[in-house]
Amino acid sequence: MLAPMATGEAPLGDARYVSLETFRKDGTGVKTPVWAAPLDGKLVVFTAGDSFKVKRLRNDARVRVAACDVRGNVRGEWLSGKGHIVEDAAQVEQVLGALRRKYGFQMRVTDFFARLSGRYRKRAYLELSLERGEGETGRSEDQKG
Repeated sequence: MLAPMATGEAPLGDARYVSLETFRKDGTGVKTPVWAAPLDGKLVVFTAGDSFKVKRLRNDARVRVAACDVRGNVRGEWLSGKGHIVEDAAQVEQVLGALRRKYGFQMRVTDFFARLSGRYRKRAYLELSLERGEGETGRSEDQKG
């Protein structure tokens, strides 16, 4: 069994992008590069509320994350964990605060255009609790066989 990260630690908290892998019902992993910020020893992410990653997370809480570039090319070790959708308004504000602290002006511009287009209220906020060690779980879509 993998040990949970200690409270206060921020695994991958300094990575500009992380590849977030969520799992389909058949166990196939689907990877997406996302912004992620550290918050209370966990990573927090925002995405469209109707995205497939949110739907997959509702069915299977398992996640894997690794540092990556903007195109999703992995640049580090995978970490396994569990993810959940943040529903509480106070927690959503904490998540937004963490993302704004990390991404600064870019996050504020993203928020501005999301408000203009009506996507701001449709966002989902995810909290990822990660474990120490290599995260080989499930099958990735890019693995053959």
